[in-house]
Amino acid sequence: MNIIVSGSMAYDRIMDFPGYFKDHILPEKIHTLNVCFQVNGLKENFGGTAGNIAYALTLMGEKPRISATIGRDYHRYFEWLEKNAISTENIKIIEDEFTASAYITTDQADNQITGFNPGAMKYSSCLDFNGYNPKETLVIVSPGNLEDMVNYPRLCRAMGIDYIFDPGQSLPMWEGRELIEAIEGCRILISNDYELDLIVSKTGLDKRALLRRARAILVTLGELGSRIYLPDGETEVPAARPRKVEDPTGAGDSYRGGLLCGLVQGRDIEQCARMGSVCASFSVECYGTQKYGFSPEEFNHRFNASFG
Repeated sequence: MNIIVSGSMAYDRIMDFPGYFKDHILPEKIHTLNVCFQVNGLKENFGGTAGNIAYALTLMGEKPRISATIGRDYHRYFEWLEKNAISTENIKIIEDEFTASAYITTDQADNQITGFNPGAMKYSSCLDFNGYNPKETLVIVSPGNLEDMVNYPRLCRAMGIDYIFDPGQSLPMWEGRELIEAIEGCRILISNDYELDLIVSKTGLDKRALLRRARAILVTLGELGSRIYLPDGETEVPAARPRKVEDPTGAGDSYRGGLLCGLVQGRDIEQCARMGSVCASFSVECYGTQKYGFSPEEFNHRFNASFG
C-alpha cells in the first residue's frame, strides 16, 4: 500500500530560559516591548507534520512517502531520514529558501514564545498523483503548504484515492467554502477538540452535517484519548498508558502514524484509533519529536496492557 504523507518539513530549535518571562515584561510598557532573554542553550530537533508522521509510520513497519518542500539546509534532515530508511524521493528542495523553522523559548513556568519562519513551506511540493494506483494508495493531507492542502483533496477525489484530511494548525488561513470542499469526500476528518470547534465555526456546519461530507470524524483529546464520530453514533477510545510524560510535542503526529498503519492493514476505525493511541504514548516519553522508538514486541505489549 502506498502511504503518501503531505505536510511540512521543519527544524524545531528549542531553547530554555532559566527564569520567568513575567519578571522581565512590564505591563505598563507592553506597547514598547524590547527585551532579550539569555537562554541555557539550543537544541535542534527534526520536525514538521510530514516528517513526524512518516517517522511514526516507519516505526510501525510501513514505508511512507513524504510529499513536502525543504530548504537549502536540507542535508542534516535527509541524512536523518536515510538513516531511518525513509524515502526522500518526493521531497522538493527549494534552493532559494531555508527549511521551515520554529524557534521556541520556554520559561520555568512552561510559558512559550515562538517565532516561525515558513521558508520553503511557502512553495508547493507539486506531487504527481498519476503514478499511483488509486486502490493501493492512501493519502494524509496534514498542515503544510496551503496550496497543497487545497489542491490535493481535489486531486484525490478526481482520481478516486482515499485521503485523510487533517487541517490542524493551518485552520486560521482557511475560508469556510474552501474548507468544506476539502472535507467533502474524505475518508476521515481528524482534529483535536478545539480545532473541530473552529471547523464548525468556519464552515457553519455541525457534526451531523460534516458527517454527510466525511465518512468519519476523529477527535484527539490528549490524555483523555480520542473520540470517533460515525453516522450511526460515537465511540470513546481511551489513551494508552505511557511510562512517564516528558513532552507532548508531536504526539498528535505520532497518533496519526499509528492510525494510518491500522487503516492500511484493513482494521476497523476503533482498532486504528487504539493503535494511534499506543504510538502516541511512546512519543510523549521523550523530549522532542522523532526521539522515541519501540520494537514490535514493545508496541504489542503496551497495546495489550492498555486495551486487553
